[in-house]
Amino acid sequence: MQNHKILISDGLDGRGQSILRGSAEVVCHEKLSPEDLLEVIADFDALIVRGQTRVTPAVLEAASRLKVIGRAGVGVDNIDLDAAKKHNVTVVNAPTSTTVAVAELAFGLLLAVAREIPRADEGMKQGEWLKKQFEGIELNGKTLGIIGFGRIGMEVGRRSAAFGMNVIIYDPNVSEHELERGNAEPVSLQELFAWSDFISLHLPLNVHTRDLLGPLAFSQMKDGVRIVSTARGGIIDESALLNALNSGKVAGAALDVFEKEPPGLTELVSHPRVIATPHIGAQTAEAQTRAAEDIANEVLSALRGESLRWKVA
Repeated sequence: MQNHKILISDGLDGRGQSILRGSAEVVCHEKLSPEDLLEVIADFDALIVRGQTRVTPAVLEAASRLKVIGRAGVGVDNIDLDAAKKHNVTVVNAPTSTTVAVAELAFGLLLAVAREIPRADEGMKQGEWLKKQFEGIELNGKTLGIIGFGRIGMEVGRRSAAFGMNVIIYDPNVSEHELERGNAEPVSLQELFAWSDFISLHLPLNVHTRDLLGPLAFSQMKDGVRIVSTARGGIIDESALLNALNSGKVAGAALDVFEKEPPGLTELVSHPRVIATPHIGAQTAEAQTRAAEDIANEVLSALRGESLRWKVA
């Protein structure tokens, strides 16, 4: 194992680095450009990324020694899985490490979009007392539609039920056992759109989910619906969302993810009824430590030829 070289391209919590350095030679970069990655990747047996590095077919073509790619988190849409398979490169992730962090942010955004907390705070910091402008709505008694009922969606559902919300879910892959654990009612996507006062997204970005919330979806929703997304940019058609906000169909949106990241000061980001955060769902000290530990151990297992807990491809 001491002969193996591991490249970390987006930084990694110190605990994960310590685990790796006990068994292999490790090179760590906080931010490695695409050009630099292409130049150096041929020297490494393993690559560990977070969300910023894009592992393209060109990278995999150049990675003559590469055996495993580790994603320190859940989503692997920044890794070309078909190209990895073509080059016999194993892909692993750390799917449980950020569950609580993302679920807690999603629920915080639910509260924030219901009560317009950021705008109220901004007014106070400008010396204004805008009490009468901020009549929000309560979560209690409202219906939350969760699209995607995996680990994170289930945790959001549990928290929502504790606030007296009615939870409905759309996930064609969910099992009866998971539904029982989550205490949620499964419905069709069209029913979820029609019945939900709030909608929270917790599904991956792929060919089936891209622009899932587009013009047709918004037309099927309740007037005054509020949207929360801590999933992936691209699931929401941002131009359609902007139109729905301007028409009043959508009363508010809280977005942690965007089609292009960073998005810059777009019309959507600057919209007065949008709460925007810079993809911070997994950014807690606890989640980063868990992700680093999990992916370090999983990558080392792959290099040793051991059984894997979280093999993606």
